[in-house]
Amino acid sequence: MSIRETLEQQEKKYLSEYAMLSMNTLGRIEPEEQCDIRPVFQRDRDRILHCKSFRRLKDKTQVFLTPQGDHYRTRLTHTLEVSQNARTIAKALRLNEDLVEAIALGHDLGHTPFGHAGERALNDICPLGFIHSEQSVRTVDILEKNGQGLNLTFEVRDGIKNHQTTGTPSTLEGKIVRLSDKIAYMHHDCDDAIRAGILTESDFPKEICEVIGYNTNERLDSFIHDIIINSEDINEIKMSKEVEKAMKKLREFMFERLYTNKEAKSEEGKAIGLIKTLYTHYCAHIEELPEDLLDRINKNQDPTERVVCDYIAAMTDRYAISVFEKLYVPKAWQG
Repeated sequence: MSIRETLEQQEKKYLSEYAMLSMNTLGRIEPEEQCDIRPVFQRDRDRILHCKSFRRLKDKTQVFLTPQGDHYRTRLTHTLEVSQNARTIAKALRLNEDLVEAIALGHDLGHTPFGHAGERALNDICPLGFIHSEQSVRTVDILEKNGQGLNLTFEVRDGIKNHQTTGTPSTLEGKIVRLSDKIAYMHHDCDDAIRAGILTESDFPKEICEVIGYNTNERLDSFIHDIIINSEDINEIKMSKEVEKAMKKLREFMFERLYTNKEAKSEEGKAIGLIKTLYTHYCAHIEELPEDLLDRINKNQDPTERVVCDYIAAMTDRYAISVFEKLYVPKAWQG
């Protein structure tokens, strides 16, 4: 018996009856030989961790555009916090920790530069629309490895696709990531807003604090404990009604005080204009696209608009700015 088979048998003995077992995967888009050491979801986790899209997350905006301080979250640190929250919940509920980790690490691979401002810009200007969760699946299926894709399992791809509120993941592990994503961004966005001087702990409504805590750490702890307590030994991942209501009120508070805050979002208009300008430019000059993406247009694999979105969505904040400057900002004469 191989190491992988031994690990699969350990899953079968230890994990909850509601867990997604590695041996029960629906498989990959392209069948391939199993690894002799790693079960399928662990293998998917490793593929995501080593791909270029994952590394680029370190230079993509979470909330504050290209922040000057060293301690503000980026899309990468957000992803790591989602992963840790999800793993804590999965381990406590005896669900598949490898699966939640793979989904969590891959959920934002298709996110644009400049956070949700970049996503809105592409969705507004591209007639085909743009949704980052769908782009994340497209990234792992098609765009990574120079067009070969990562050939991930159905369960990981399903969790990535359905990590937003409107999604319905097919596994409990996917449902854990969907909740962990929201918990993570509300926790760290509150923390970053306090660090930036935009909010203080005394600003948070008393009715929320009385339920989930009076500081960021207490709130995170409350969310995770509540999910675990209310999801034990059932085929569902849920919060208590009281905590779920408090989370919705906290989210409304954050939209009012941070996500639409003029100070925090003062540069968003420029970022949106930059993204739309790049989109218009590359639609008119497809010959400037990287060769692997240009091939997709020439071979009629994808329409131009989708491929241009592929290129721009993959950019980091820094690279998008440098490309814009190269195209549109005149250089000083050096004669």
